[in-house]
Amino acid sequence: MGSELSSYFPPGDGLLPKWLLLVAVISIGNSIQSYSTLRYTRRIYTPASPPSPSGVPPRTLKSPETPSQVTPLSARTFGTWTLLTSIVRLHAAYNIHDPVIYKLALWTYGVAWLHFMSEWWVYGTTKWGMPLAGPVFVSTGSLLWMGLQWGFYVKG
Repeated sequence: MGSELSSYFPPGDGLLPKWLLLVAVISIGNSIQSYSTLRYTRRIYTPASPPSPSGVPPRTLKSPETPSQVTPLSARTFGTWTLLTSIVRLHAAYNIHDPVIYKLALWTYGVAWLHFMSEWWVYGTTKWGMPLAGPVFVSTGSLLWMGLQWGFYVKG
């Protein structure tokens, strides 16, 4: 059973191809949920709460309802984008020595990092917390790991 399962793993040395496969499979699941519910996407894209007026205890204020930034269309668009990056990462996992595929996979993490950081730092549609931490850590770690391992996997 174990050898049957391992036959589906990407060939090659090191853990990076297996990491790319794992992230791709998880991302495919994320794409599916983006089409089926808004719940998880809304957890990431929640605007920061406006500050309360000075001198007024927060418990006495009625918190205004902030409209959600996530619509069914934006969730499906996010799901489609995530599925596309998953396909690129799957190809990279199984073709880790191909410099073009490697660069494309590296770029998927760069674009993801820029997207999440700009939503946090520039647009304010998300805030730091568990829902944002996962994508930020995965994109940052994968970007660094792939950058550092270029010479090991891509020859010439």
